[in-house]
Amino acid sequence: MRDYHINIFFSEEDGGYIADIPDLAHCAAFGETPEQALGEVLKAKAVWIEAAGAEGKPVPPAFFSAGHLSGNYRLRLTPCCT
Repeated sequence: MRDYHINIFFSEEDGGYIADIPDLAHCAAFGETPEQALGEVLKAKAVWIEAAGAEGKPVPPAFFSAGHLSGNYRLRLTPCCT
């Protein structure tokens, strides 16, 4: 099973890093460092999946994939919109 793709980028407006999971609507988190943002979005992912299950909503399969295997994360910093 593949895990969800995670984007991490620096936001000038927020003064820190934003991490999001495109396959999970509105699943995003903030951190002062890329590592903090990753840690926070992984927590948000767990809560997102738990909440979907509690509400009987389906959890989408990993679709937006960068080709990594479950448990492996690649840090790719992309510039944010200005």
